Amino acid sequence: MPAPPPHSTEARPYDPRTTATTEAPPAPHRVPPQRHAPDHTEPSPFTAGGSPSAAPAPHTAPATALAPHTAPSAAPAAAPHAAPVAPHPEPSGVATHPQAPGPAPATHTPTPAPHASTPPSHANPAPTVPQAAPAGPAQHAEPPAPTSQGDASPDAVLIRRTMATVAPVADKVTSYFYALLFVRHPDLRPLFPAAMDAQRDRLLKALLTAAEHIDNSDVLVPYLQNLGRGHRKYGTQPDHYPAVGECLIGALSRYAESVWSDEAEAAWVRAYTTISQVMIDASAADELRSPAWWHAELVSHELRTPDVAVVTVRPDQPYPFLAGQYTSLETPWWPRVWRHYSFSSAPRSDGLLSFHVKAVPAGWVSNALVHRARPGDVIRLGPPAGSMTVDHTTDRGLLCLGGGTGIAPIKALVEDVAEHGERRPVEVFYGARTDHDLYDIDTMLRLQQAHPWLSVRAIIDQQSHLQLPDAIREYGPWTEYDAYLSGPPGMIRSGVHALRDVGVPATRIRHDSVEELVATGS
Repeated sequence: MPAPPPHSTEARPYDPRTTATTEAPPAPHRVPPQRHAPDHTEPSPFTAGGSPSAAPAPHTAPATALAPHTAPSAAPAAAPHAAPVAPHPEPSGVATHPQAPGPAPATHTPTPAPHASTPPSHANPAPTVPQAAPAGPAQHAEPPAPTSQGDASPDAVLIRRTMATVAPVADKVTSYFYALLFVRHPDLRPLFPAAMDAQRDRLLKALLTAAEHIDNSDVLVPYLQNLGRGHRKYGTQPDHYPAVGECLIGALSRYAESVWSDEAEAAWVRAYTTISQVMIDASAADELRSPAWWHAELVSHELRTPDVAVVTVRPDQPYPFLAGQYTSLETPWWPRVWRHYSFSSAPRSDGLLSFHVKAVPAGWVSNALVHRARPGDVIRLGPPAGSMTVDHTTDRGLLCLGGGTGIAPIKALVEDVAEHGERRPVEVFYGARTDHDLYDIDTMLRLQQAHPWLSVRAIIDQQSHLQLPDAIREYGPWTEYDAYLSGPPGMIRSGVHALRDVGVPATRIRHDSVEELVATGS
């Protein structure tokens, strides 16, 4: 495979336009240095998967320590995995959904891990609100409820009080945080995307999630571990965390002045120290079993509609993943900008990976992949992530709802069931706005002809009085099925409500996390 095209790593000068304010920062607040894991926890940004490289790794950018949208990866447990999504910010091509940990060598079989990152982009995007990923086989419709205020620890009470105070001025807090970070630590600025629009709000969203579950380690720890593993592809090092913590506390103390105190600061220092150490340890463990990213060469590019392409790539190293998962992609045209896309097939014997990508307005990555990418181009892949995978320990049927490019991971799930030789019923509802948007219907119908246990129904908005989620009420019953949803955020939310209404238990409703209802637009 030809050497990947060089990506610019030129340091960019601090630009006040990318941060809201550069006024003199207050005296620094010190966060105790993190306990660095053994030497292996500090992977060189110049190596991937243990293979030294003579030149610096292209476009490595550390994400802020608590940025939930940094494609956390659900690295497989006994041998690994990564990134974000079925559903998503530039609608991703994964159940267009998140991000992640790194997969293990080909000899390992990845075990799905919970996911808490930006979902892959799917067609007809409509932003969505993130939830912390609970531990378990799949992200379900509703995460565990946060600890009630009455049961909260003293630190949790102080932290939530701070977050409630800064919530109305969240934009100012995040802008000031980055101003402090780039003024005090200008060496970190080149590691972030040149345009900070999509990056700026990630810190506070992550903090809100962490604060909400600060007393619920069953939710918080897997969430932070995914973030830590996912940050490897940005080049995040253990010594970056104290800098982030110092500037975070500086920003909070400025905008939560009415409730800030020595006790509040001590609570934040303790919480941040614990949070960052979980992430550092997860990153260190993940480095032992998988690279931080893979290079992959485009081998085919098929334009299905004027704005939807099926992109197939060949990774430079074995890339283990599970059907239903997603990953994060970075193109050579937009260094340090990652977006999530779902795999559109089950693992293949030839090692090739395919994604369905829909170009969205102002979408940097999606437009590059649809309109600019050609065979021979080299992109980067983060580790696989997501837990919208088939439970092969049961013979329950599968009820699958796929909207737009969200049909990609649904197709992968069907192939997975077929490869396991099972004859469990699989019902697929393929939603689209028009006939033209059913770009993969021929593939789904061929699968239906080959497998008598598979049923495929197209639900076209303009030809039906029912929306996709409502259509399932016309069929069924579904109480003995596991449900899988992939597509635009709005479809995911309404689909979950419809499934609950017809008696499908929440524990059997699977989808990758529905991220904040704010499209990233790239």
